[in-house]
Amino acid sequence: MSTDSFRSPRRRRTVNEINMVPFIDVMLVLLIIFMVTAPMLTPGAINVPSAGKSTKPPTKHVAHVLLAEDGSIRLKAGKNEQTLSLQELGIATASWQAEESEESAVLIQADKTLAYEHVVAAMGELQRAGVKRIALGVKSAAK
Repeated sequence: MSTDSFRSPRRRRTVNEINMVPFIDVMLVLLIIFMVTAPMLTPGAINVPSAGKSTKPPTKHVAHVLLAEDGSIRLKAGKNEQTLSLQELGIATASWQAEESEESAVLIQADKTLAYEHVVAAMGELQRAGVKRIALGVKSAAK
C-alpha cells in the first residue's frame, strides 16, 4: 500500500470573513439614485379648508345658536332669545327658517372649552331641521 492512501482527505480552508466591497458598491449606487431623484419629487399638497369669506354671504337675517360650557343651548333669532334642548333646537330653527327667506343662515357659537361633539350634534340637528346655511362663529386673534 502506498502512503498516499493513509493521508487524511484534503480539507478546504473556510473563509471566516465577509467581503464588504460588493455591499458598499450597492449602497453607493442606491445613494446616488436617491440623491438624483430627491430634488425631482414634488412635496405632497394637503387641501386644508380656509376660514375666508363665503362666496354668498348671508343676508341680514341670521339666527345665533349659542352653546355654553355647561351644555345649555340658546337660540337668539332677532330680538327673541330662548333656552332650548337639542331636540327643541331643530323645531325652533325650522319654524324660524319658514318665517325668514331662503338666504337666512344660522350661526353656531360655542364656548372654547365645550367638547366638539356638542357642536357636531347641534349641526346635525340643524341639518335635520332643513337649515341650508350653517356657519361657525370664530373669535379672531387679538393683534
